[in-house]
Amino acid sequence: MDVRDSVLVTGAYGLVGRPVVDRLVADGIKVTATAHRTVKPALPADVDVRRVDLTESDQVSALVADVAPSAIVHLAAYIPPLCYADRARARAVNVDATAALVRAAQAMTKPPRFVHASSMAVYGSRNPHRHRDLLTPETPPLASELYGCHKLLAENIVRASSLEWSILRLAGVITLEPLVDYGDFDSFYFGSIMPEDNRCHSVDVRDVASAFAAAITTPAIREVLMIAGDDSHKVTHRKMALAGADAIGMGPLMFPGRRGDPDSDTDWFPMDWMDTTRSEEVLSFQRQSYSDSYEEIRARADWKVRRMRMMAPVLARAMRRRAPYYKQPGQYADPYGRIRDRWGDPSPDV
Repeated sequence: MDVRDSVLVTGAYGLVGRPVVDRLVADGIKVTATAHRTVKPALPADVDVRRVDLTESDQVSALVADVAPSAIVHLAAYIPPLCYADRARARAVNVDATAALVRAAQAMTKPPRFVHASSMAVYGSRNPHRHRDLLTPETPPLASELYGCHKLLAENIVRASSLEWSILRLAGVITLEPLVDYGDFDSFYFGSIMPEDNRCHSVDVRDVASAFAAAITTPAIREVLMIAGDDSHKVTHRKMALAGADAIGMGPLMFPGRRGDPDSDTDWFPMDWMDTTRSEEVLSFQRQSYSDSYEEIRARADWKVRRMRMMAPVLARAMRRRAPYYKQPGQYADPYGRIRDRWGDPSPDV
């Protein structure tokens, strides 16, 4: 793809989308970004922003025909935990919108390359006491909850197309915007329901942006690529959650968690460590270490962290009774039970 050609980016205002757009613009690429509602002007001034509802296939067809992009980077998604509260909307965004984009792309005289953002959630629950291997593109997917199911269905739509495609399965993305700007009670609650010893592979959002930028031009096509950080990013969920909270001064607010049941194959959240050998060979995206990521978050949060550190102990006492496992029976984490109680049915679509 010539850098003078255009790239259509969906989900461009998301925490992954904005760094991807910034990277493409820095590379001299003309970017058209979709927005589904009125948003703050957070993108570079020369980005062509289109307000489009991706769940309306007519709007999608008109958009793709008008922009005629050389590549589509499909990032838009309805993610956990909110996807569990509105299953129909989640499917419309995660599956049906993907199908509409693929159809519109295939209808073009010169079909664009299609770079699809997927997730390690497609692999389903992974008990680290029984699964010692790393996730690879060849590891059989077995979605155990709604989001992973939707991502797998969307992958299958992309795979079945006649387009030049790449599927990027993302690890746990470390976003660099200080989360005090976005955080709410649900964020702390959701982060605390996961088994503390769940293996989690993270990746800096800057490296994610590099991966997507490389994917629109790489000669390697029709491949599933694992997008995760270097070995320093292979941690447990508890370590990652605490690092994020500490970086923004909210460490004392972290709810007490529980370890996972070593004898259960189902009571684990879909996270694990990845083998990134092939993806790094193809995309050459890994630059930021685990410590680099959190140092950058601290630098960006700055004065907000100092203020939050003073407030956190008082807030922690006030929030203690709202912890997900406060006075709950049992000794092991029950992520799907807590999701069901707070948001809704997390089970896969039939």
